[in-house]
Amino acid sequence: MKQILTAEQIDSTLERLYKAVTSQIPEDMPVAVVGIRTRGETIARRIVERLAKDKPKLHVDFGILDITFYRDDLSRKRGAPLVRATEIDFDIDGKWVLLIDDVLHTGRSIRAALDALSDFGRAEIIRLGVLIDRGGHELPIAADFVGKKRSVPTGQRIQIRLKENDDKEGAYIIKEEA
Repeated sequence: MKQILTAEQIDSTLERLYKAVTSQIPEDMPVAVVGIRTRGETIARRIVERLAKDKPKLHVDFGILDITFYRDDLSRKRGAPLVRATEIDFDIDGKWVLLIDDVLHTGRSIRAALDALSDFGRAEIIRLGVLIDRGGHELPIAADFVGKKRSVPTGQRIQIRLKENDDKEGAYIIKEEA
């Protein structure tokens, strides 16, 4: 495992992502921020908390999306999948929705998230924000807002660790599991 971002660098990467997002948030449309479990949820929560401080008049709905049953590789994985609750207790119809994930790689998780999100209504606009875009996309999916781009060789992946989930903060390159 090789560390590629320290806690301070994660903060500055999140700051870049936040500034890109806030430059595009509409003032005339309802807004929702939805994080993909698990670390996308944590990043989304941080963005919503910051929006509450910086734009107190802006109402932002916050949701958490579990994409387990929407994944196209579910039958390939061994063992029982870990399924957690999706927590979207609002209608997304007509909203500007910001979908957040930690790392964009193939695009398959995002495709699954878009399928899952459609079960909650028809958003006016959906935008994608990711902390790191590592390239290697297999589907025509690109993030609208990116904290950092970082290429990673085939056979390796980026793992984000956040204090809320992992008791420490950083980004690491690790070997992919077979």
